[in-house]
Amino acid sequence: MSEQTAWEIARLETGIPGFDQVSNGGLPKNRTSVVAGTAGSGKTVLALQFLMSGVRNYDEGGVFVTFEESPEDLIYNVKSFGWDLDGLLRRKKIAVVDATPDPGEINVEAGSFDLTALLARIENGVREVNAKRVILDAIGALFPQFTDSSTVRRELHRIAAGLRKLGVTTLITMERLDEEGGVGRFGVEEFVADNVIILRNRLDQEKRRRTIEILKFRGCMHQKGEYTFTVDASEGISILPLSAIELKQSSSDKRVSSGVEELDRMCSGGMYRDSIILVSGATGTGKTLTVTHYVKAAIEAGERALLFGSEESREQLTRNARSWGVDFEGAEKAGLLRIVCRYPEIMGLEDHLLQMRRDIGDFKPSRIAVDSMSAFELAGSRRSFREFVIGLTSHIKHLEITGLITNTTPMLMGGESITETHISTITDTIILLRYVELHGEMRRGLAILKMRGTQHEKDIREYVIDGTGMHIREPFRGIHGILTGTPTYMFSRERDNLSDMFSAGPRPTI
Repeated sequence: MSEQTAWEIARLETGIPGFDQVSNGGLPKNRTSVVAGTAGSGKTVLALQFLMSGVRNYDEGGVFVTFEESPEDLIYNVKSFGWDLDGLLRRKKIAVVDATPDPGEINVEAGSFDLTALLARIENGVREVNAKRVILDAIGALFPQFTDSSTVRRELHRIAAGLRKLGVTTLITMERLDEEGGVGRFGVEEFVADNVIILRNRLDQEKRRRTIEILKFRGCMHQKGEYTFTVDASEGISILPLSAIELKQSSSDKRVSSGVEELDRMCSGGMYRDSIILVSGATGTGKTLTVTHYVKAAIEAGERALLFGSEESREQLTRNARSWGVDFEGAEKAGLLRIVCRYPEIMGLEDHLLQMRRDIGDFKPSRIAVDSMSAFELAGSRRSFREFVIGLTSHIKHLEITGLITNTTPMLMGGESITETHISTITDTIILLRYVELHGEMRRGLAILKMRGTQHEKDIREYVIDGTGMHIREPFRGIHGILTGTPTYMFSRERDNLSDMFSAGPRPTI
């Protein structure tokens, strides 16, 4: 939600997914912004995407000034994103200014350094394509021969002042030495620009995690802190800000079936349509079976279901469903089911979230199932996992569709507090599946821990699994401590019977 007020500087929408949310409307218009980051942080991609978005979404021409990469290499490299830079050059939508140094030229610092000729070339490019956006990529390549930071500061000031006279919004990319050090090599770059944006590319548990931070927007409000982003072949950079998520989802009184008739009765008629359901239990307790029933209910209602598998392949899920009498293959052919299976380790959690949102947008399901969410927890840090869960569940709730996720507890009997997984607080319904040891026999118990907005049964019910699926039976009686994994038997009935027997007549002799 934008905090922009009437006295603030006008903004230029970037068109970069997520950036306009964290910047409260885009870049300050007709000003210069420095984008600093280490190698591989995404500086050039961000700059080019800003330029391409201007052409495609707002019909604004752009000028790209390159100081390190040749125009030929630049055109070739961005083809992987589907960006036809060569075509835009021919149509006079984008102009490229080649400011790369001559390989045979020897740079020597002597006297004053003048960028008048360069500014003249940029001005010519701006007029040629009627540009509103300008990129100066890797400008630090101009200054490696200088030891005087005051010279760098003076020339950067001159560039910024010259570009402002042209009435363009400018991004200047420059390389940082490390992730937590100064903004630029000379320690003066952040004081020259009106705005400073930091890109980071940290190694987090053997995986790279990219973040973006707006360090300053002179005269403008913006959201504080680091925000995760990912670089994707289809869209380029996508920022995933949790701060852009608003608690404004609609709430429906309509209920949907879980696929298990007795479970629907325990839930006072089924699950709310726009709820997030968590099924938590140890391995083998029937979580995937619960997902199968849930998907089957959608198919029987003529609704589309999207199943994300993270531990089993599509063939395994289809085979298991067939053993319980559910035809996943037939539902896929009818267009009522899509199964997407990806190992969590193949990409970062940010990329998984982006791909899952795309899958949802493409298939447009009425129900979504993720089996299992706990597999994703091992693929990133605690913070990135929480951001992933919140990003996915909030997207599902925003679309007002039903979501079911499973979570595997590490303990066979009982289990840790599910609040430790960061999932329970953002779910609407929690169903616990537990093993129960009774008289040397392993049995199973089901309990509804919470269900927002409605009454639900509080008993712990026994359930069995056979060739037709899950069957919920009567509640456990005369035993407590099931959920903790340490059941205790109660003998109150036996004591009452003995007491009645003794009070009815004389005590028996021994």
